[in-house]
Amino acid sequence: MRTDFGTIVLGLGGIGSGAAYWLSRRAGQDVLGLEQFALGHSRGESQDHSRIIRLSYHRPDYVQLAKRAYDAWEQVEADAHEQLVLKTGGLDFGPQVSAIPLDAYAASMRSAGVAFERLDAAEIMRRWPAFRLDDTIHGLYQEKSGIAMAARANAAHQRLAREHGATLIDNAAVTDIEQRGGEFRVEAGGISYRCRSLIVAAGPWSNRALAHFGVQVPLEVTKEQVTYFAPADVHQFEPQRFPVWIWMDDPSFYGTPVFGENGPKAAQDAGGKPVDPDARDFEPDTENFARLCRFLEQYIPSMLGPIIYTKTCLYTLPPDRDFIIDRIPGQRDAFLVIGAGHAFKFASALGRILSELACDGATPADISAFSVARPILQLADPPKSYMV
Repeated sequence: MRTDFGTIVLGLGGIGSGAAYWLSRRAGQDVLGLEQFALGHSRGESQDHSRIIRLSYHRPDYVQLAKRAYDAWEQVEADAHEQLVLKTGGLDFGPQVSAIPLDAYAASMRSAGVAFERLDAAEIMRRWPAFRLDDTIHGLYQEKSGIAMAARANAAHQRLAREHGATLIDNAAVTDIEQRGGEFRVEAGGISYRCRSLIVAAGPWSNRALAHFGVQVPLEVTKEQVTYFAPADVHQFEPQRFPVWIWMDDPSFYGTPVFGENGPKAAQDAGGKPVDPDARDFEPDTENFARLCRFLEQYIPSMLGPIIYTKTCLYTLPPDRDFIIDRIPGQRDAFLVIGAGHAFKFASALGRILSELACDGATPADISAFSVARPILQLADPPKSYMV
């Protein structure tokens, strides 16, 4: 069994699988990916039918990164010979005075040359009659928004990484990381591996890995949930008839048209309670679900129907909800990525960026705002703001 590699990726969720894939395109058999659970497990953040993908973001650097995300997914689709992104169009909507102002999103898209439409409540309801809005509501529509096929994309990244020569090992929990003479020794699943560069993409378990370097980052792990409904008229929520949508206020909600189940999906964003990722249960939060139902009753009542099921997942949240993409403090060849509960759309692009950092020492992508050394991450008790 080979134990010496150029790069080891710790964690094979959405971003880690993306990193293993992009590394394998450059380094082939010199890549090892380690996952503490079974591949495709549902204990973390990335395993469901769908995630929203969009060019609409609150800052220009995120919009530019989203452009890279679409390009990365297109390249993976070409390599995999299967579709991984379904464009449905996307609606960001909310009160004209809200906790998440649409003007910042409009300005960011405009600065990046992304076309969009401003819609009033009447036009939103004309296009999609399922909405029930009054004149205080407005929205932004962007035609390239849609669904990133999460479980399918994870499997494609993993399959392609192996086809390009990478070794992926699951059920291999990391028990020790040590730096020795310009390389890293990683103990996982009872086996000792060595590598020249290391990528930590461990999501809720990131601080456990970072502890081996004497580093801790202020992260809050929350248990979130999504619910699939079986409405009376499911056809009006088919992808060719209904957009992905995000309610831009506090609390924030989001949803997708029918994909993967015979009904649409909806959820509150960042509405969960803090949990220990190893001790958390998988039962739905009834208060969270009640908030979602009240929102749907008011604004999209025909989406409600019998529950197909509610699925839980985790968010790993820095206090400002910005990504972390950087070297681990004190390390030249060890890198950390935190997706902040909104990264799956970027998973392949972030994987590519990590491969560039590991192989070249730098990336052409603008990741300057995602430093682990930014001031808020240095505070003992930083203020939290999750509305993006």
